[in-house]
Parts: sequence; structure tokens; C-alpha cells
Amino acid sequence: MIQSKQEEKRWTVLSNESNDSIDKLSEELGVSPFISQLLHQRGVDSFEKAKTFFRPSLDQLHDPFMMQDMQAAVDRVEEALANNQKILVYGDYDVDGTTAVSLMYSFLKTIHNEVEYYIPDRYTEGYGVSFQGVDYASENNFQLIIALDCGIKALDKVAYATEKGIDFIICDHHRPGDELPQAVAVLDPKREDCAYPYKELCGCGVGFKLVQAIAQTRGIPFDELKPYFDLLAISIASDIVPITGENRVLAYFGLKLINANPRQGIKELLELSASKDRELNITGLVFTVGPRINAAGRMKSGMNAVKLLVSGDQTDAKEIGLFIERENQDRKDLDRSITEEALEMIAENEVYLNAKSTVLYQPHWHKGVIGIVASRIIETYYKPTIILTKSNGKAAGSARSVSGFDVYEAIDACSDLLTQFGGHKYAAGLTMPIENIDAFRAKFDEVVSQTIPPELLVPEIKIDAEIDLSSIAKKPQAGLPKFYRVLKQFAPFGPQNMTPVFVTRNLKAKWVKVVGETHLKFHAYQEENPSLAFSCIAFGQGDFYDSLMHGATFEMVYVLEENTWNGSTTLQLNVRDLRVVS
Repeated sequence: MIQSKQEEKRWTVLSNESNDSIDKLSEELGVSPFISQLLHQRGVDSFEKAKTFFRPSLDQLHDPFMMQDMQAAVDRVEEALANNQKILVYGDYDVDGTTAVSLMYSFLKTIHNEVEYYIPDRYTEGYGVSFQGVDYASENNFQLIIALDCGIKALDKVAYATEKGIDFIICDHHRPGDELPQAVAVLDPKREDCAYPYKELCGCGVGFKLVQAIAQTRGIPFDELKPYFDLLAISIASDIVPITGENRVLAYFGLKLINANPRQGIKELLELSASKDRELNITGLVFTVGPRINAAGRMKSGMNAVKLLVSGDQTDAKEIGLFIERENQDRKDLDRSITEEALEMIAENEVYLNAKSTVLYQPHWHKGVIGIVASRIIETYYKPTIILTKSNGKAAGSARSVSGFDVYEAIDACSDLLTQFGGHKYAAGLTMPIENIDAFRAKFDEVVSQTIPPELLVPEIKIDAEIDLSSIAKKPQAGLPKFYRVLKQFAPFGPQNMTPVFVTRNLKAKWVKVVGETHLKFHAYQEENPSLAFSCIAFGQGDFYDSLMHGATFEMVYVLEENTWNGSTTLQLNVRDLRVVS
């Protein structure tokens, strides 16, 4: 049997709120204290908040004109429409950028003929607004550029465009720098002077707010914007933004659309990923649709992703979809080979092994997959990680972080060695002169070493509650217990509303078997109630087979899920971690 010993993980059980408030909410909602506790942990501590949480409504969306510069942005778009000016919809090459461009372009095409879209080339232009993109706009007589999911730090490019008589509207959600670009309008809820009440929109979400504002101004019914919700759901899922507030509402209705009647391009991607016959959730989008859209920009051009997402023709969509699927397979192959090479570099170098961070460089690594590789490295060496490659004569990299550590701030502390950088707390991009790599590696590790608490270098599993199996169901039953049916209504799940994770102790196992070489299937029960046993699947944890077979007492961390087999759906515990006690 293949034994791959799991690295020890930290189990952090979230603290309970006051029992009085939990009991009160339980009584008002008619749910168990465990459900009430889970709601409290998500900030849902009253009947009204619970009503909003369990019943997402489009009425919960905010007035787009609450966003700083929104009126100026709408006025400039109206000017372009009135004077028949050419508008270039410009966006980043990742999922957030390409979905944002697809949404904005599709909407503007319904009210204006002079609209085109532009996605910069990852390899020749790099991230965000480029001089080449501005030149394209100038050479083709565009007078307005709407930049989506980028532009908040493009001071020089916006100034360059102004010199050429081109106006900019920026729709971004990244952190601004000390100075904003001199654009006609800068829409970014993270601006310090922006009073917009929800700060966590993705780039596509900010673009949607501009679309919503234009529609309100022109008297276009909101119902005509609902067909864009599928793009919003994909963007929200893939950009790993919190599933709270407006994101939760938009994701909720976007998932409904995707599962009922998505646009033609998304239908093709679902066909290619063998997902067309199952209901997709946020996680499903992250692992099926998102990587395929991303693959276009990673391997060749993000323009192909937009072509697919705006296509209404089945034949064209199928052809583009097949091309993108091939790109995605090439991306997987590169990801695998580069990850193996990177892991070997670390294993053979004591400096890398002993560092508090990982910074690796190889000039031949493919720029399109280095972000994925950084995430893969963290799965083995749990440290803030930056993977660099050569691009346009410089070192270009992607950074990924571990839970709780702000990698953007750490990179910012090394900005004197960088050409540019940008991103979020857990993911960032950066470029630097190649000769600065060693100095950057040393300084970055120094910053990380001085600022990261030791416990953050140990993988953590956050546990919502410790429960007995009897809390899930009092006795064996067919079908899905009420406890789980209520939990399902917490969806859509994602950051700040993750799938609830539980820990149960004093467990025994029966009917233990190994499947797929390294996975375990078994039934778990607590000694005080051996008749109440739940089916469990523990991926990659075959090393516990002997212990469980020989009657060891153990505890486990798990999530609840449905398992359908031969037309019958039952509850299954998906095990995240196991610990043998005796």
C-alpha cells in the first residue's frame, strides 16, 4: 500500500458566541444551537440578518451611484454615445478581467455600435494597461477606454493616453497606490475616499456597477441585466473574493442562471469539463470553468476567452471551446513539469529548505502557469512563495501566501528592488531586474522571518464546531437528515462563508478499505452509539488503514456532502484530517 505520511496540521476550533444569543437565535429560527452557532460565526446574529442570509434578494444590491466617480463615469459614457465615439473595453487576461470585458462589451453593444474589446498579451505586454494597448486605441481612433480589473496604478499609461486625446474610465478592485491615475473616473471601492458600502467586489463586479448605473440613467429595466449574472458568478468564484454582501447575492443568482440556462460559451465549457449534468456550486466553477477561461490567457491570448464568452453561435462557441480545452491540457502538462522541477530545486538546497519563504527563478519557466506552481509548492512547503521567470528581459513572478499572512505587504517592503507589483493579501504579481533576484530573495525572506508568526507556517484547518455524530442525525436513516438540509441553505459557500467544518472525537471505524491506492473508505461511529455510523471518504489518507483496521480510537475533521450512487443519494463525511488517539 502507498503510504504518504500527512504533515501535521493545526486544528483551530472557532470559539463559541455567548450561549444566550445563540439560544435566542435558535428559538427564533427553529434550528439547533449548532446551526445558530454557525450563523453567529458568519456575522448572522439576528432574525433579520438570517432572513437576508437565507433569502438573497436583488433588493440587497446597493445604488451604484454611491461609488466615488460613478456620475463622472456615466456622464463620459453618455458623451461617447451621443457623439458616436469609439469605445475600447480593456481588461486583464485572467478570469476576472475576461469576464468583466465580456460583460461590459456585451452590454455596450446593445446600445452602441462603436465598441471593441482588447486583452493585453501576457508575454509581450504584461499585466494591466500597456503602452501598446494605448497605441492600439490611438491608431484605431478610440476616444474612450474603459479599463476593467486593472488600471488603478497605471498613472503613466493614463497620462500617455491623455496626451493622445484618449480618456480613461478605470473599474478596478485592487488596492490603490498613494496616487490615483488622472482618469475621467476611477471606480474602485477600495479608494480611501469612496463611501461605497461594500468593498469586496471583484473587477467584474465593479464593471457591473457601471453597467447598472448606465442602465438606470437610460431607463433600461434591471431585468435586462440578469443575463450577465453567469459571468459575475464565474468571476466571483475564480477571483476568490468573499462570498458576502453583494458578492453573495450576485453569486447566488449567477449560479441559478448557470445551472438553468447559461450563455453559449459557458455551455460549451461545461460540456468539455463533463459538468453539464450536475449542479455546479462555487467550488465547481473554481475547478471547471475558471481554469479553462484562465488557460486562454495563460497559454496564448485572453482574447479567445472573450470571444467564447460573447459568442451566441453554437458552432463558433464549440470551435473556440475546443481550442481553449487544448490550451487547458497544455497548461496542466506545464504546471506538472514545472512543479516537479521546482520541488527538486528546494529539496536539493539547504538554504531553500531552511528559509521562511520560497523564492525560485528559472528563465525557461512558462509565465502563464507560475501562479499555479506557487500554489502547488505551498501544498508541500507551507511558506509564502514566489515563482519567477524571465519575461521581456526582466524577472516576472507570481506570489501566493499562506493563511493569515499578507504577502502584498511583504512585497511592498521590498519595493525598492522591484519595477512594479500589485495584487491582494494572498496573491500578487511583480517584476524586477534579473540582477535583483538574489537581493530580493534575501530581503523578502528577512521581511517574512520578522513578521510571520511561527504558527502560520503550519497548515491550519479552521473548524466551525465540535459535534457528536448524533447532532447530525439521532438514528440511522435513508436520505439526507434535516441538519444537512439546513446547512445546504448556507450556500453559496466561499471565503468568509466556507463550507462548515466539524470535528468529532472518540470514533471507531468499521468496513475499512483502501480505494484508488491512497484513499480510505470506512464507516465511523462513536463508541457510545455504535448503531449510528456514517459513511466516510478520506482522500490521500491511506496511511491510517492499519490503525483503523485494528480498532484504534481516532478523531477526525470533516465536511458533510452528498454521495449519489445507483440513483440513491445519502450523506457522506468528507474527511479533511485524521488523528489516531489510541
